[in-house]
Amino acid sequence: MNADQAGVPDRRPPKTVPERQLTDYRPLLDGSPAMRAIRTVIDNIADTDATVLIRGESGVGKDLVARALHAASARREGPFVKVNCAAIPPGLLESELFGHEKGAFTGAHRRKPGQFEYAHQGTIYLDEIAELPLALQAKLLHVLQDFRFSRVGGHGSIDVDTHVIAATNRDLEHAMARGEFREDLYYRLNVVEIRIPPLRERREEIPLLASSFLSRFNAQYGRQKRLSPETMARLTEHSWSGNVRELENVIRRMVVLPDGEEAFEALVARHRNGKGTAPRPAQLGSESLKEIARRGAREAERKALEEVLERVQWNRAEASRMLRVSYKTLLNKISECELSPPSRRPF
Repeated sequence: MNADQAGVPDRRPPKTVPERQLTDYRPLLDGSPAMRAIRTVIDNIADTDATVLIRGESGVGKDLVARALHAASARREGPFVKVNCAAIPPGLLESELFGHEKGAFTGAHRRKPGQFEYAHQGTIYLDEIAELPLALQAKLLHVLQDFRFSRVGGHGSIDVDTHVIAATNRDLEHAMARGEFREDLYYRLNVVEIRIPPLRERREEIPLLASSFLSRFNAQYGRQKRLSPETMARLTEHSWSGNVRELENVIRRMVVLPDGEEAFEALVARHRNGKGTAPRPAQLGSESLKEIARRGAREAERKALEEVLERVQWNRAEASRMLRVSYKTLLNKISECELSPPSRRPF
């Protein structure tokens, strides 16, 4: 009879490395010396609450590293709360982070907890931290000093216990020199810094990443797509200005569309002949780099959707079945991409 059967609590210590990190995250941190070095840092700080600042170009895998940090920590059973500081209007950011009381402002019809409260006993991941307005940077600094704050419109103090991870693709040192980012907040966040190199500097990871995305999208869309050795070689040679996110979108396109590989081959050929857009040099603080990555992802999705719709002659029900998405999701995507049937297109 084991301890549970005898009614005695099982006091065996938890596993040193959580199972999810082994299955979901750790393999993706094994593909190159640079990522193995990052994995070592994660292992070394996993049992601490040291604030971590993750830096790198848009699309390099900052989210992956943040989630791996959480999965490796003692807080892994707690919540992982991600806040994209660039995706929330500046006027709403304080309320989003710290919550508000009923009546705090027009439209505040009830009390609302903030993301810091939701991250209690877990991890809060502040993505694109450089986009915080200066006034809110000051409040965040005070919160990081004692993990105590008040909701917007409130007077009582709220204590939280959370691990803070921040990330940015901007040059914070340059932002500090221009007065756009507080120096004291920079040092408060940058206790442990993890820099993730761009994908073009760790090409040996590309086959592993491509295979991982291929398996995921085959399962998601009910496909059995395989990549030829020639395609895998082309993937490894490509410049990937949009980094891992761009690679993920290309693999999704290859799985969804029957001619996805041919389209990628054509893209490679255009770049080889000098007709494609040349990759821009790495500029960590470049605003345009972030927009390029986002625009590339949007354009890849739009083109894939447009080709499927034209193939089925704009039969939306058939397109939703081919893409393995709900009819409502398909309509939303058509609207977002501003697509219309040929008969309705303006001349």
